[in-house]
Amino acid sequence: MVTRFRWLASSLGALCCCVLAQAAGAAEPRLLWGDTHVHTAYSFDAFLNNNHSATPEVAYRFARGEPVVHPYHRARMQISAPLDFIAIADHAEFLGVAREVYFNGVQLDDPGPLDRIKGWLTERHIRRLIDGDAGFDAFIELLPHKGDPRLSAKNLWQDTAQPIINSEALEKKTWQSLTRLADENYVPGEFTTFVAWEWSSLPGGANLHRVVMTSASGETASQFQPFGSDDSPYPEDLWAWLDATSKDTGAEFLSIPHNSNISKGFMFPEETLRGDPFTEAYARKRLQYEPVVEVTQIKGDSETHPVFSPTDEFADFETYPFYIQQEPQDYQPHRGDYVRPALKRGLTLEQRLGVNPYQFGLIGSTDSHSGLATAEEANFGGKLARDSTPETKSRADGREQFASGWSMSASGMAAVWAEDNTREAIMAALKRREVYATTGPRIALRVFGGWDYALGDAQATDQSLRARGVPMGSELTAGEGAPRLVIQALKDPNAANLDRVQVVKGWLDEAGASQEQVFNVAWAGERSLDAGGNLSPLPVTVDSRTGRHSDAHGAASLQAVWQDPTFNPAQSAFYYVRVLQIPTARHVYLDALALGKDRPDEGASIIQERAYSSPIWYSPK
Repeated sequence: MVTRFRWLASSLGALCCCVLAQAAGAAEPRLLWGDTHVHTAYSFDAFLNNNHSATPEVAYRFARGEPVVHPYHRARMQISAPLDFIAIADHAEFLGVAREVYFNGVQLDDPGPLDRIKGWLTERHIRRLIDGDAGFDAFIELLPHKGDPRLSAKNLWQDTAQPIINSEALEKKTWQSLTRLADENYVPGEFTTFVAWEWSSLPGGANLHRVVMTSASGETASQFQPFGSDDSPYPEDLWAWLDATSKDTGAEFLSIPHNSNISKGFMFPEETLRGDPFTEAYARKRLQYEPVVEVTQIKGDSETHPVFSPTDEFADFETYPFYIQQEPQDYQPHRGDYVRPALKRGLTLEQRLGVNPYQFGLIGSTDSHSGLATAEEANFGGKLARDSTPETKSRADGREQFASGWSMSASGMAAVWAEDNTREAIMAALKRREVYATTGPRIALRVFGGWDYALGDAQATDQSLRARGVPMGSELTAGEGAPRLVIQALKDPNAANLDRVQVVKGWLDEAGASQEQVFNVAWAGERSLDAGGNLSPLPVTVDSRTGRHSDAHGAASLQAVWQDPTFNPAQSAFYYVRVLQIPTARHVYLDALALGKDRPDEGASIIQERAYSSPIWYSPK
């Protein structure tokens, strides 16, 4: 009753605000912070890694700013500031099955005596597998599988025609719970919950995972069952299912790729996964359902790589060289793994197809499997529940080529400029790409592009800038002279000062080859650019005993009106903004200090957190 009352009061308030806004003109977008990628104990891999207690209810409480108990080390956890929105995106594959069987046993319809014995032995076997850290490989052998025959159930009982566990029924039961809880925790105007899931395609160890989210109500979403990679490993089949389900239910969907950095080049390819050439129809369908990409998260950063951006001094950032597969394989970066090369590839494909399939905006999210949306270095809850303490970050001997808790990044956050804190408004902002990513700090960032901005517009209002240009995520058509970007960046009040603002430009030259350049456009202190356009670094002020930094350097805010000095009106281009903080301590450095070490077992001790805006595109057509 309390939840319904809060929803009603908030809805009435939101309705009144909408009426007033319409009477006075359209409401200006407001900055909202969220995480579109959180796993709870309902995800099989989260549960098999000691997250037995962080259910969706716990995840929602944590996101609202309430203190909760960590599912592994059992200490109190609390986010420094509440989120505005969240999408719980548990894996569609075996959704809720591990937890359901572990706690509630195998439920059999009208079982005979032998079935009861088999069920009891299966429950004991599963509990031994989970409690003994045998993990997913052993567990999956007990389950039926809808798609890949290589993962078909071997079944504990070879003489049984069907596996003893009815995973499909358990998945449906879990989905009904998830959709109901999403609606129960939704408070329009105050706290937005999205119905979502993760489609976890992993052909040959190539990560093609997507978070699928909808603005539909839980009641509407309960009419369908999530499409998983066990239905099909092909992205175009996922989009076809979204098409059909949208027509059947009226639900609106987005598919958000993540961890392209470990996709072996297949996330942003030049042909389909089936080996077919891209067509205009394929490009438009991809653009329809994938208008944003998760560029940064716990399993590393996917902006770019030094191999592809050798002149970018900040390209080697939170690199994650570990594929998701049982047999170790040396990491090999591909152009299809990273966002900046993909944006450049999109310009080339547009010349051939007439549409750019990689015209996407950027967000960050955590991919937390602890149920806790923690992207703060000093308050990081781990990727998995059990790698959340300094003592449990290390990997076992002989597994040096696999990731550990030391390998993870405390990242990221989704920032959205939306007219209201509702499912519809946030979804609309994601679709128009007026969004950006940060690696954790809540850096406020506005970027506008246009032809008529003046130097005095560095501190202009949102309304004024919109009237004369377009926000991040938009397209610029031809104008007079060279385009100008207005950039306004403000530090997180609870985090470090800002170091600099950069513009990253990609374009096609006269020969049709893609190029890139990074411009320093605003910076803190009395520094000046050298002949190559580079800036000297700010001093590192991190204390080697406490891990704390000083804000003696850097700036609380940085603004710029920047005009492209290399602009050619005949060349297609994109521009996005990268904002860097001053150097601070990474979470692994803080853990190393806590253990009495001088440095972490692996990875850098110092980080320059950052924000990435969605691009603005220019096309001469």
